[in-house]
Amino acid sequence: MKQLHKQSSINVRRDEEIATSKSSQYSPKTLKHPRSLPRSIHYLLKEQRLLFVLVGILIGSTFFILQPTLSRLGPTEPRTSIPRSFQVSADLPERDQVSSVVPKFVHGYGRVPASVPRRRLRIVVTGGAGFVGSHLVDKLIARGDDVIVIDNFFTGRKENVVHHFKNPRFELIRHDVVEPILLEVDQIYHLACPASPVHYKYNPIKTIKTNVMGTLNMLGLAKRIGARFLLTSTSEVYGDPLEHPQKETYWGNVNPIGVRSCYDEGKRTAETLAMDYHRGAGVEVRIARIFNTYGPRMCLDDGRVVSNFVAQAIRKQPLTVYGDGKQTRSFQYVSDLVDGLMALMEGEHVGPFNLGNPGEFTMLELAEVVKETIDPSATIEFKPNTADDPHKRKPDISRAKELLNWEPKISLRDGLPRMVSDFRNRILNEDEAKGF
Repeated sequence: MKQLHKQSSINVRRDEEIATSKSSQYSPKTLKHPRSLPRSIHYLLKEQRLLFVLVGILIGSTFFILQPTLSRLGPTEPRTSIPRSFQVSADLPERDQVSSVVPKFVHGYGRVPASVPRRRLRIVVTGGAGFVGSHLVDKLIARGDDVIVIDNFFTGRKENVVHHFKNPRFELIRHDVVEPILLEVDQIYHLACPASPVHYKYNPIKTIKTNVMGTLNMLGLAKRIGARFLLTSTSEVYGDPLEHPQKETYWGNVNPIGVRSCYDEGKRTAETLAMDYHRGAGVEVRIARIFNTYGPRMCLDDGRVVSNFVAQAIRKQPLTVYGDGKQTRSFQYVSDLVDGLMALMEGEHVGPFNLGNPGEFTMLELAEVVKETIDPSATIEFKPNTADDPHKRKPDISRAKELLNWEPKISLRDGLPRMVSDFRNRILNEDEAKGF
């Protein structure tokens, strides 16, 4: 019995051990042996990754160590603080030399950074096919900008801009600024408005609509797209001035119901709108008050005194002087004005700024200069003066000199022959077209 009991207990223990061993085979997760090394070090040692890292560090270190040595093995030449491509020519005038010198390098040495090209601007010029506008377009295109001209050709001419038609950076749109237009530009030069008495008196309501609604539309465009806006106002905002010469602080003496008020008061309102958009809507505006300007591409018969005298002298007609001829004007050549407009647009001052030539001439003195230039035998014919004609007009440009570093460079006697050559060719072609 004892042996049987002993044998049975042995069998029971054997069965328990077998059951235990079977249950251990189905354990859900076996315990992992802890690693002796951190995970990152183990990753580097695995599959010789550490070897590749060390080789990469060795190659990089070799390059940085040998690079200065290799650069010294190249051709040597004297090193100066100003590279050869930037050195100043002794033939340049001192004024140009100053502008051509590059910034100083630290201790007189250093690499010359590649010159950063000026960003090409996209610019719209309203009235860009007119006298002043076409010269402004020439200068902007020559500078490398993209230019869009808007003109309804009331006084502008396609001939003034035809030489740009094949230029991919030029675009011409026939459009009246009294109607809105949508464009994407960086700058707006707003010149659209008839400027001569003959033209702005022809349709005074259209003139004041151009000054008011046209300016509103272009200011609205500038506000929407964040463009800088330049308004070409006029010395006519001073009216028949009681202050001489006229400063920008002078408020003027204008007849609000006179025959010239569509232009005078229209420009005064345009200035008001520009300043209200500047103060109220944050639009970057610039205001230029332009004094009498002359040059090529003026309309032959626009009623302004310089074009009248030149055309009459070329056609062998008497020079027409209104009144006693003692009223004064100041005449600037068109390229001087364009330089002033661009300096104002690129500057940081709102204005207004007088842009004109302080050289003052009576109408009789101007007639004598025209006679000397074209035909000394020309005669002078006196006629009654026109209504609201200012007696004196001379700009004070001290503000433009100080803040814009601008002043006119071309005198009347130097600029007049350039205009005469253009007028003579156009009058000759006009006569040939008529069969004279």
